[in-house]
Amino acid sequence: MFIKNIWNWLGIAFISLTYTACTGPALVQKTANTIIPATFSTAKDTVSAGKINWKQYFTDPNLTALIDSALRNNQELNITRQEIEISRNEIRARKGEYLPSVELRAGGGVEKAGRYTNIGAMEATTEIEPGKEMPEPVPDIFVGAFANWELDIWHKLRNAKKAAVNRYLASVEGRNFIVTHLIAEIANAYYELLALDNQLTIVKQNTGIQTNALEVVRYQKQAGKVNELAVRRFEAEVLKTQSLQYDIQQRIVEMENRINFLVGRYPQPIVRNAEAFTNLVPVTMQAGAPAQLLENRPDIKQAELELAAAKLDVNVAKANFYPSLGISAGIGLRALNPGYFVKTPESLIYSLAGELAAPLINRNAIKAAYSSANAKQIQAVYNYEQTVLKAYLEVVNQQNRIVNLEKSYELKARQVQALTESITISNDLFRSARADYMEVLLTQRDALESKFELIETKMQQLNASVNMYQALGGGWNQ
Repeated sequence: MFIKNIWNWLGIAFISLTYTACTGPALVQKTANTIIPATFSTAKDTVSAGKINWKQYFTDPNLTALIDSALRNNQELNITRQEIEISRNEIRARKGEYLPSVELRAGGGVEKAGRYTNIGAMEATTEIEPGKEMPEPVPDIFVGAFANWELDIWHKLRNAKKAAVNRYLASVEGRNFIVTHLIAEIANAYYELLALDNQLTIVKQNTGIQTNALEVVRYQKQAGKVNELAVRRFEAEVLKTQSLQYDIQQRIVEMENRINFLVGRYPQPIVRNAEAFTNLVPVTMQAGAPAQLLENRPDIKQAELELAAAKLDVNVAKANFYPSLGISAGIGLRALNPGYFVKTPESLIYSLAGELAAPLINRNAIKAAYSSANAKQIQAVYNYEQTVLKAYLEVVNQQNRIVNLEKSYELKARQVQALTESITISNDLFRSARADYMEVLLTQRDALESKFELIETKMQQLNASVNMYQALGGGWNQ
């Protein structure tokens, strides 16, 4: 009967506190706009990149070996793996909050009360057993099990656990995004390294051509057909080209070390086949439907999961306005001497209590936490919309870039062919005194620049293919 009355009074108090406490600020949650265009501006029906394994996309064995090593040793990726482990442990912690906690306790001590005090007077006249007086000082020894449990009435603790799960999944998608970015960065750096190798080869070839032209000019001077100015101009051009060689060599060293850093190792030569660069053909990758971005892009999935977690955080913060109900219980043995533990029920102790609490006055901290959670939820909405918009624009940009670079490469290849032929023509005309030495110099310079631009365009084509693969969400799917 007594316990029934306790629960009745707790019910009345619960209703009263709920009515008083449930007056939090009424903030409206913002909903994300998930409507995106049905097609890309230049899209064709095809499979999205996220369905393709990166080992199938990149066929150069030297490049795939670098990527495979980076996925094992890259420090940033390893740091992200530990962040995933931290998020996983957060789930365990949140799950434990809404489960009862049970602990074992044992302790002891002594206490000497004054003789002329209430407790001292009672101890002096109390017999433990017939003929046995209370010892002085009085020992106190206990052992027992105690439990505490907060009833998750408003799903505050469960929502916190769900938010932790979403953040864990978001961290996994963050890792996938880093993998995608890492693969693309290594591939782009590798192709740039091949381009530098080919530029270095062209510079060395052009140095030989210019050196031969310089010898011709010197013979022309001895024959009195040109003056010293022509010789000096050709010498300056040869020195300029030779200095360019060392600039490219330095860039090769830096690019090799950049790749070594991404792979997670100290400087060492990068194994590669530079001769195959000119024969590389960019992989054709069509975009498919924009809706596939929501399925394949890890950063979009990450933003979506973070948005879901932020919404749950708002519910958790709102639940702080409501009363909380906690139950505590304990059972054990307590006596003056461990020998009395066997004498029950005299040494048996137990307790059962319920606690109801709700904020009534000075709830500014709770209101501020709720407002902040709502602001973070709106922030997560904007972040999600921004991520989707950015992904869509990246695909459109790379699509147009691939098309324009393909046309540009065809024209530059024809330009290189024309200027290469003009070098022979200008040299022949110069030997027969039918062309000025400046025409020879300008032709050689234009031919060198056009070859550099052709290699640069080829590298940009390969980079655009890699960036398209990344923009479509490829790279992480292994």
